[in-house]
Amino acid sequence: MRCSSVRGWLFLVAVIPGAAAFAAPVEKRPTGPWNVEALKTPPHATWGKESGQIREVHYDGESFDGKPTRVFAYYGRPKGPGPFPGMVLVHGGGGKAFREWVQLWVDRGYAALAMDLAGHGADGKRLEDGGPEQSHPAKFRPFTEAEVGQMWTYHAVAAVIRGHSLLASRPEVDASRIGITGISWGGYLTCIVAGLDDRLKVAVPVYGCGFLNDNSAWLSEFKAMSPEQRDRWIALFDPSKYLGGVRCPILFVNGTNDFAYPLDSYRKSYRLVPTPIDLCVTVKMPHGHPQGWAPREIGLFVDSVLKGEKPLSRLATPKVADGVGAAAIDRRAQLVEAKLVYSTDQGEWSKREWQTIDASLSPETVSGRLPDKRPLVFFLQVKDDRGAVSSSPHVELD
Repeated sequence: MRCSSVRGWLFLVAVIPGAAAFAAPVEKRPTGPWNVEALKTPPHATWGKESGQIREVHYDGESFDGKPTRVFAYYGRPKGPGPFPGMVLVHGGGGKAFREWVQLWVDRGYAALAMDLAGHGADGKRLEDGGPEQSHPAKFRPFTEAEVGQMWTYHAVAAVIRGHSLLASRPEVDASRIGITGISWGGYLTCIVAGLDDRLKVAVPVYGCGFLNDNSAWLSEFKAMSPEQRDRWIALFDPSKYLGGVRCPILFVNGTNDFAYPLDSYRKSYRLVPTPIDLCVTVKMPHGHPQGWAPREIGLFVDSVLKGEKPLSRLATPKVADGVGAAAIDRRAQLVEAKLVYSTDQGEWSKREWQTIDASLSPETVSGRLPDKRPLVFFLQVKDDRGAVSSSPHVELD
């Protein structure tokens, strides 16, 4: 794999079998080392036992160590003929294909597919023909140009896109109304896949973002790499290289103190999306799978895009004048509450304390008087009559 930058253009030449070589400007949709068009073909699938509205399935993955692989997944669908909107569900580190996550979306009226990205089956044990493990050493191990196709991220992204293709092939699914959401490393993958797969109509990455080498829970892994290895990993597998390709509505969900994906890397990530983004950052949101699929904002946002229901509010980046921070309300629901959230702490984002005070609402703006102490980080937040929270990007003042 060779990467070079010439006058703002990123050229990436893939040499692994089956990869798509390309030369594209960074402002165009990237493909990375994946043959995205080939991944859009529905994979061969073997269907297993069915219980209630959920059925087990194995589908073809990418070859690993020269051998074919299969991916295990749960597929669920509502009762009735459809066609139903669909959701692709992507777990994070230490996760699996969560049956209960599929059921949550089925209960919302969606067909849903949740795949395992660690080479495991329904019993949690390794499949004989499973792909790579999802351990941190597997994600960050040294690799050569010829070994790109053996890396966990390469396999995981391919499995997610193939999962979308399988879901879209179902006769009871409306292939024109499919979205994706992922948690933690699944949010990381969602950021990549949303930039690669132009069929997706909505995306919700939870916690996960790009710029992992700048600030994340894995700085020690990057420090241990050689400069060449680090550059290769970032060029191929960091979401910052793919978020510029996102064209569907996207909601970023995170907490102020996330230990893995801090707000500085988070803001740099969502700023890469060329279309307006929605944001839901809450104070000290806990990090985990049940906590990551629980926010009501996720379902409401997806419903607004795939079912035409009432959208969330959207706040612009705040501007500061005369000691007041104010954000334009680019899109509003029926709002019942406004808050100014701020911190005067410095140092690690995960250890900062945040204060929340009342803010003011007008028909077009939300605003709050800022404390005098500097440095200061703040953002504005509103809640609608459904209890859904929307937030503005954060602003730092020296």
